[in-house]
Amino acid sequence: MPRMQGTVFSAVMVGCLIVVLIGLMGPTPGRFVPSEDPLHSPPDQIPVPSENQVPSSNETLCEVSARYPQGIQQWCGPITHHAYQNGLDPNLVAAVMLVESGGDPLAYSKSGAVGLLQVMPRDGLAAGFQCPNGPCFASRPTVQELQDPELNLAYGTRMLAALHDQTGSWREALMAYGPMDVGYIYADTVLSMLERYSH
Repeated sequence: MPRMQGTVFSAVMVGCLIVVLIGLMGPTPGRFVPSEDPLHSPPDQIPVPSENQVPSSNETLCEVSARYPQGIQQWCGPITHHAYQNGLDPNLVAAVMLVESGGDPLAYSKSGAVGLLQVMPRDGLAAGFQCPNGPCFASRPTVQELQDPELNLAYGTRMLAALHDQTGSWREALMAYGPMDVGYIYADTVLSMLERYSH
């Protein structure tokens, strides 16, 4: 019996040593590594990369989970670039794209939103939306401009980052990004897609 306990103790010690060594090695420097499960911490703690982890625009780095459908995977490089450029988790951007357009760069909603991330343009149907100081989207790109995947991703990810900065919560930011008058349904749908496809 003592010999068996010694063997078990040795195995446990070797296992502990391996865990410690892996922990000391850590992630590859300069590369954003999302947490194992970003949604089991509060939604406002979805991991984001630091500025020195942003890939250049000509890199084809893909940090979107392979579990996303092909319609989203085809945009993996641009999603990763624009997500990192704006301090976002690429899988969060992919989840927004999945809900908004399914990866169709020419998607056009009944409210007038356009492209991969369904951004409201200054023209088309959206031109009719009036705010107290005039047209709500007067400073936005046009429908044609927003049909360009790169511009749409650049603009949409900047909007998401700005909304998170304003609200301090991903759930609140997504609620503000999504359709009006649906409460948290849109935000919760995006967060549900993030959880489903990122693990």
